Amino acid sequence: MMTLIIGGSGSGKSAYAENYITRPSKETTKYYIATMQVFDSEGQKKVQRHRMLRSGKGFVTIEQSADIFHALKKMKTGKKMALLECISNLTANEMFSEAIIRNEEIVVNKIITELAQLNQQLTHFVIVSNNVFEDGNVYDETTMEYIRAMGQINNQLAKMADEVIEVVVGIPVIVKKNRKG
Repeated sequence: MMTLIIGGSGSGKSAYAENYITRPSKETTKYYIATMQVFDSEGQKKVQRHRMLRSGKGFVTIEQSADIFHALKKMKTGKKMALLECISNLTANEMFSEAIIRNEEIVVNKIITELAQLNQQLTHFVIVSNNVFEDGNVYDETTMEYIRAMGQINNQLAKMADEVIEVVVGIPVIVKKNRKG
């Protein structure tokens, strides 16, 4: 089962996602796949806040900023579920690494393919993403390419997902619900 949790910056989507996936399950290992690369003190504060939010919730953290399917190599065998935090960081890391800017189509295809493969290995996959196109601003072409890639990824994930939940000011709004079984 795949759940996409989406919301604006500071909407409460991360906290909601962490609580959402922590439903008790003794036989299933819960993984937190962290995609953020830390470059400064602001990034470090955000990472510390997220660590504090998920402490005591039984997560095994995997730092995987790109090549997301490789997170599977860091997981134990058996039943497993994962929370991926978040698509915007993963997209930026894939698009703007190795001193080159990768084409949005290549980045979109790579991320969607790897997430679909990872989803097949999990009992439940919760993916956190940011809403895009909401601020109405026009940016430079490189930033617009990133935003378009995010939009395509979000659209494809929403189609793949069994559930889509938008978090608005801390309140979950069910957008799609197709429970299997």
